[in-house]
Amino acid sequence: MAIFGLGVLSVWLIAFVFFDFADKRLPWALALGVTYAIGAYIILPYAVRMGLKILQRGRVPQYSITGDGLPGDPINLALVGTYAQLRTAFADAGWAEADRLNLASSWHMVRAFVFDKPYATAPFSTLYLFGRGQDIGFQKAIDNSPRKRHHVRFWAKSLNHAQADTDMASFWLNTERRPADDEPVLWIGAGTKDTGFSLTRLTFQVTHATDSDTNAERDYIVGELSKSGVIRNVSLYKSGDQLITAHVNHYVTDGDIAVAFCCEPTHP
Repeated sequence: MAIFGLGVLSVWLIAFVFFDFADKRLPWALALGVTYAIGAYIILPYAVRMGLKILQRGRVPQYSITGDGLPGDPINLALVGTYAQLRTAFADAGWAEADRLNLASSWHMVRAFVFDKPYATAPFSTLYLFGRGQDIGFQKAIDNSPRKRHHVRFWAKSLNHAQADTDMASFWLNTERRPADDEPVLWIGAGTKDTGFSLTRLTFQVTHATDSDTNAERDYIVGELSKSGVIRNVSLYKSGDQLITAHVNHYVTDGDIAVAFCCEPTHP
């Protein structure tokens, strides 16, 4: 009943308060745009966060979290190495490092998306793990389009803490600071494939549509790095019975995490 009431209150605020207020002072189209922005980026995200608190869904399972507190991309990859080794590995495999998300890069991304112009280093939206946004991300455009790309986000985790049981909430709720750049760490990654344009669930924010098969994307990324000779000792780690063949957000994942070690590239 509390969640139902929260939903009714949100709809009432959007449709009968903000739109009515804006419609009396602005042209209809502009009033609609302003109402959408307030609803999708302020009211609905706040309502979702409150709803999740009511449902007591505070435990962080094995997927990243959106800024609204919803399940994000599943974790499906982990690499061991330093910051420099990680960047070198993806550069040698032909992947581009994503720009930091700010006003300039966001505006560049909007223009590229609308006019279908290439943007090889386009920024990523922020997903959260260990209490912070991703530390770094890499991407590879598909057909030179800004709307379609292979991409992966990484969060650094100290190797000391990486020995813990990843099925325990304490592992994912540990908010330690990112280790030093020259320290070998476990880079925990979430790789997905963007396929076009979409709206987020519940909050209806503009975002990329993604391919639901994150297992295939995990295998693609590992294959790209293996082909370039920049990783070794690839193995699959079974993350836990409760996630095998489970649906996470709108994804399908077998729960396996591919683990490998970064190494010096082997060129022919």
